[in-house]
Amino acid sequence: MSRGNRVVVTGIGLRSPLGHTLAALRDGLLAGKSGIRNMPGWEKLDGLRTRVGAPCDGIDINDIPRKYARTMGRVGVLAALSVRDAVADAGLPPEVVASPDCGVAYGSTVGSTASQEDFLRPILNETSIRGLLASTYLQFMSHTCAANIALMFGCKGPVIASCTACTSGSQGVGIAYEQVRFGRVPICLGGGAEELHVLHAGIFDIMRATSAGYSDTPERTPRPFDRRRDGLVVGEGSACLVMEEYEHAKRRGANVYAEIIGYGQGCNGTHPTNSDPEGICIAVNLALKDAGLAPSDIQHINAHATGTDVGDAAEAEAVHRIFGNRVPVSALKGYLSHTLGASGAIESAATLAMMRDGFMAVSKNLDEPDPALPPLDHVLGSPRHGPIRVAMNNNFAFGGINTSLIFRALA
Repeated sequence: MSRGNRVVVTGIGLRSPLGHTLAALRDGLLAGKSGIRNMPGWEKLDGLRTRVGAPCDGIDINDIPRKYARTMGRVGVLAALSVRDAVADAGLPPEVVASPDCGVAYGSTVGSTASQEDFLRPILNETSIRGLLASTYLQFMSHTCAANIALMFGCKGPVIASCTACTSGSQGVGIAYEQVRFGRVPICLGGGAEELHVLHAGIFDIMRATSAGYSDTPERTPRPFDRRRDGLVVGEGSACLVMEEYEHAKRRGANVYAEIIGYGQGCNGTHPTNSDPEGICIAVNLALKDAGLAPSDIQHINAHATGTDVGDAAEAEAVHRIFGNRVPVSALKGYLSHTLGASGAIESAATLAMMRDGFMAVSKNLDEPDPALPPLDHVLGSPRHGPIRVAMNNNFAFGGINTSLIFRALA
C-alpha cells in the first residue's frame, strides 16, 4: 500500500525570542541563551503574580506593505514575516506561491489580543461603535494568520487555520504535510504564530500555572522537568516550514532540510486543560505508525515540557512508557518560553536545526530532574554532538489535543 507522496522541508522562516533566523536560534541553543526577561508594566495588572515573559525584539510593521499590514495585528505581522523568509529560503518564485499549487496551513491560539482590546475598549467604556474600523476585526479574527498570509502572497490553494491553542503551530505543520502527502497540492506553507500580551499571562496565572518565583532571575525559568519548576512563561514568535513534494523539490534543485515522515494527533478526552499520559501515547504511537517506525528508531525527542507540575509529569510518564530512558530528550522552553500557538512550529524548526548541525540542545534550567517523575535520558550539562537521523517533536494543548511529528534526514 502506497504511503502517498514523500514530503520534504525546503524552507524555514521564523521570529523567536532568541532571534529571527535559524542560525540565531541554533546559536542561542548552543550558547545556552535565555530569551526570558522581566516585563515592565505587568505589575499594574492587579492580582497578576508572574512578571516574566519572552518578547521578540525588532518587529516592525513597516516591514509589511501597508495594503497588507492594515488587516494585521502583531500576530499577523509575526506570521507574515516568517512566511516571507521561508518562501525566500525555499527559493520559490512568487508566481508559484501565488497559484493553486500552494496551500496554507497556519494557526495561532487566538488572533491579535492587542487589536481586540483596542476594538472592545470604546464598546465597553463608551457603549459606542463610532469610529471603529472593520480592518481591526480582521486583525483579531481567529484565522487572521492564515487569511493574511494567503492575501499577502496571493496563495490560491487550500487555506486551513489551525486554532488549537498550543498545538496550533504543530498542527499547521502536520496539516501542511498531509496536504502534500495526499496530493492536494505540491507545496504547502505550514506553521503558527503568537503575540505576547499580558492577558495571556493572566489566563495561565489564574490557573496557578505560571512561573512566579524567578522575577529577579528570569533566565532561570521556566524549569522543565526540574524539581524546582514553578510553572510556565509565556512568549511570542512565529515559524513557517515550506512543505514540498519530494520530486517537485528535486526537479527544481531545492535545498532540503529533512523529510517529514510521521504525524500523529489525538485527544485525551478527559480534562479541559490537564495533559494525560494516555492521550500523549496515542499521538506518539500514531506518528510512529504513520512513519512505519518502532520506538527504537527514534534518536532524539524534542519535548513539549512547559515547566508545569501536571504537564511535565504526564509527558514524562508517556515518554517513559514508550521509550523508557533510552532516547535523549531536550526541552527548549527554558530558552524560548512557551510561545503558545507558535511553539510547535518554532520547536519543529529547532528540531531541524539540531538534525542539520548534529547536536542535541541541553534542557536549559533542568538542574535537578524531579525524582518523582519517571526517569528520562535528559540532555544535561552540555550539548551532545553527533548525527541525528530521526527526530521527534511533541506538543500538547488545552482541550486535550496532542501532536507528534517525526523528521528524518534525507537518504
